[in-house]
Amino acid sequence: MQTRVTVIDADGHVMETDDELYQYLPPPYKGNPGVFVQSGFFPSIDGWNRSARRIADGQNRVPESPNAEAWLAFLDEADVACTVLYPSMGLGYGLIKDPHWAIALGQAYNDWLYDRYLRVSPRLKGAALIPLQDVDAAVRELRRAVTELGMVAAMLPAVGPRVPLGHRSLWPIYQAAEELDCVLTVHAGATQGVSPLEMLERLIEVRTLSHSMGQTVQMTSMIFSGVFDAFPRLRVAFAEAGCGWVPYLAERMDLEYEHRRSQAPDLKVRPSEHLASGRIFVHCELDERGLPGAIAVLGEDSLFAASDYPHEPKREFPENVAHFLARADLTDAQKTKILADNPRRMYRLD
Repeated sequence: MQTRVTVIDADGHVMETDDELYQYLPPPYKGNPGVFVQSGFFPSIDGWNRSARRIADGQNRVPESPNAEAWLAFLDEADVACTVLYPSMGLGYGLIKDPHWAIALGQAYNDWLYDRYLRVSPRLKGAALIPLQDVDAAVRELRRAVTELGMVAAMLPAVGPRVPLGHRSLWPIYQAAEELDCVLTVHAGATQGVSPLEMLERLIEVRTLSHSMGQTVQMTSMIFSGVFDAFPRLRVAFAEAGCGWVPYLAERMDLEYEHRRSQAPDLKVRPSEHLASGRIFVHCELDERGLPGAIAVLGEDSLFAASDYPHEPKREFPENVAHFLARADLTDAQKTKILADNPRRMYRLD
């Protein structure tokens, strides 16, 4: 039984606040307290107050809000080499309607993340926010975030963009990411605008479906639109939805491609071939029963693991890693790839 691997946390989170981001806003918002009037900087991701729901359910855990030093302490405690940090409230970034505000807020968030975390330690990596609300600005911010701030990824919201991620208007972003050798991460989070979910009245129902539903829509759009054919070196990751939905979707996409190929003229191979190419990465929960099936579809080089700290308790990730290493249905090589090799290649970590 394998007992130890140098673990890379492919998806942790910061707990950004409006008060902190305010200090980094560019003109004309810089120093203007009027930005605090009426609403928060980021839209609500779905209208559910999770803290209130936890209290109603009798759960007393208050998520931590770790600064850089606290994050480093967690990495030491969990025996993790490094983490890549994503936003919390910023998961609703794609829902912002005003492109001018989206540009300014993305720039402020990226500067804040660099100043408060990335420059503190090379063990803290960053995923940038780029404003899909203005594609030219998104390309500029992606280049700045990678070349000037040292970000290793940029986040694409699974829910919120005015067009699906396969839309041609977004292709300049994919071209820039390919040139920069930077992975783009489709991160689950927001659910507003996903019509079937808006019929549900309980958070437990929404949470069951929300993360994979947004990922399914965007993966389908990108593959059938020919994104991975047009940009053969582009790397895209799908984060925080597990991997159980992928074998189902791969089979459905292959079936539709067989019967309706003329509707996807820019897709040159079966969708499952792109999924097995090693350029599309998918998050997996370490205790997912369907992991062997996902490996059969994606191959061994595409799955990665994440702590989701501090959204999840800090004790949970090392416990999950220990149980994962004891699994009998995966090889030691597969475990090492999921915990270390795949995220290292995905993010181009040294």
